[in-house]
Amino acid sequence: MLELRTTTPAPWLDTVLADFDAFLVDHAACERKASATGMWFVVRYPDRPVLLEPLIAFAREELEHFHRVYRVIEQRGLKLGADRKDEYVGRLLRLARNGGEEHLCDRLLLAGIVEARGCERFALVADALPPGELKDMYVDLTRAEARHHGLFVQLARRLFEDGGVRARLGELLEAEANIVASLPFRAAVH
Repeated sequence: MLELRTTTPAPWLDTVLADFDAFLVDHAACERKASATGMWFVVRYPDRPVLLEPLIAFAREELEHFHRVYRVIEQRGLKLGADRKDEYVGRLLRLARNGGEEHLCDRLLLAGIVEARGCERFALVADALPPGELKDMYVDLTRAEARHHGLFVQLARRLFEDGGVRARLGELLEAEANIVASLPFRAAVH
């Protein structure tokens, strides 16, 4: 389990609950992008068999999560939104070092951090929702995100020296905490 350096402040949850429909639409986009991220690794690193099976499975599971959230959106009479840049993820990705092995290591760790933040936030949402299907969905998604962030860190450790992975992960977690602190609250996952 990744230990994030900062927790999400309570006003974030208040913002989400005040416009839950907008949150759902953003959440669907995040699940779709997560699936694409899994496939990005598969397409970019076909010569790394250690990545292929787990990240194909990850991409499929994230696509199923997208479908699950889409069904809720459809039931509520909402529509998917146009694709928009996620400032949180964009700022994180700019932290990735350029060049071969360092870039791959950073991209794996950053994907793990994004999944860890999603895990933390989905747990907050699940705790706040009344009993029912929506709450159950967020409980399930919290568990999945917990597996996913562990997966990315494990893959980095399988490919790279553990001490270097640990040190870099610490640096990226510190930077992520600063990014979270600097972003305004909105009815969105990030």
